[in-house]
Amino acid sequence: MRYHNITKDDMLNGDGLRVVLWVAGCNHCCRECQNPITWDPNGGLPFTEKEEAEIFAELDKDYISGITFSGGDPLHPSNISAVTALARKIRTKYPDKTIWLYTGSRWEEIQQEEIVRYLDVLVDGEFQVDKLDQSLKWKGSSNQRVINVPATLREQKIVLHAD
Repeated sequence: MRYHNITKDDMLNGDGLRVVLWVAGCNHCCRECQNPITWDPNGGLPFTEKEEAEIFAELDKDYISGITFSGGDPLHPSNISAVTALARKIRTKYPDKTIWLYTGSRWEEIQQEEIVRYLDVLVDGEFQVDKLDQSLKWKGSSNQRVINVPATLREQKIVLHAD
């Protein structure tokens, strides 16, 4: 896996104060994407044990609510296994921290992936500039959904995250 940035003390990509991992690689290539530099799976920098330790050092802080995976697309074929492994480690070491993930894929396409077992919130769907709405919380266009993953798995129907 490769990444572009690790943002600390982020308040824009999920509830609370978060650390955000911006991965490289996206096949969705949404028109007017805010991060087209992240589309190339060979872009950015290699994600190593050093970066993992940096993320864990942030998550060690009591005031950090959790991690958000964004990019690029954390579910891109070049990312999914490493992001899943990292999410599994985070869920084990920090059971009270929340894990958010942004993807251009839809819930219906990825609900069987192992990673969903570790997520608290999934923001799904491609950004669609014709449905841009800057008043929306946690998403850029009205077609996207902010999904409460544990409730969705429990209820076996999509449950949206309460703002």
